[in-house]
Amino acid sequence: MTFRPVVPLAGLPGWTFLNATLERQSAAFDKSPAVVRDTAYFEQRISTVRSADELVSDRRLLRIALGAFGLQGDIDNRALIRRVLEEGTGSEQALANRLADTRYEQLAAAFGFGPEKPLQTGEPGFGAGITALYRDRAFEVAVGEQDQSLRLAMNARRELSDLAARTDLKEDTKWFQIMGTPPLRRVFEKALGLPEAFGQLDLDRQLATFKQKARTQLGLASLSDLSQETARETLIERFLVRDQIADTRVASPTAIAVTLLQPASGAAPATAWS
Repeated sequence: MTFRPVVPLAGLPGWTFLNATLERQSAAFDKSPAVVRDTAYFEQRISTVRSADELVSDRRLLRIALGAFGLQGDIDNRALIRRVLEEGTGSEQALANRLADTRYEQLAAAFGFGPEKPLQTGEPGFGAGITALYRDRAFEVAVGEQDQSLRLAMNARRELSDLAARTDLKEDTKWFQIMGTPPLRRVFEKALGLPEAFGQLDLDRQLATFKQKARTQLGLASLSDLSQETARETLIERFLVRDQIADTRVASPTAIAVTLLQPASGAAPATAWS
């Protein structure tokens, strides 16, 4: 049985608790029998895989490969994943480069099944590198089973640290990566108080709005500022607070109804089945 993370609180209190216990909880999760078996299998077998077809034909290997990039929901979309892997990332017309979600590009680039770079599966340390990514993501998924908002917060902290540090990407390109990655986009939209219909606007207007609100609400002159832990935590805390407020508003009609059904102070309580 896989270790189940303990998340007794929601919102900022839950985030504080999770961070205080993260090292111990993630270590216990990594040592759970299911995780140990799956990662050992991947590391033992991946060096023998020489094509995208071989990878997608082994569901156990594919589950680890997709999970390492947060794409575990595509486990049954084998035709899509095979094409993403086979076309690689070298051509602008490659499917991975045309999909809005940049996680597909990361997957294709990592394995090297495309024509533009050497195959990576047989390289020393490749299997261990993928399983390390998988363990991190799998722990986040397990946290998400208790609290989805905390999973999004963990993902944002990790992904934004890497994105902010990239010097090979222009500012707008980084923003488009955030806009095209659903988990990151959700964190920014909630933290900045953007409505659900915001995504229906044209991309240029979305980009301008993201940049303006990030500057005025978060104090971000550029996304490179997120290389600082304090800047990332400000974003995450704002996301969690607004997310919890939204949950409270959704629940409030029920809370009001319960309050109205309570007996007035000093009155004798009603007997439902008398």
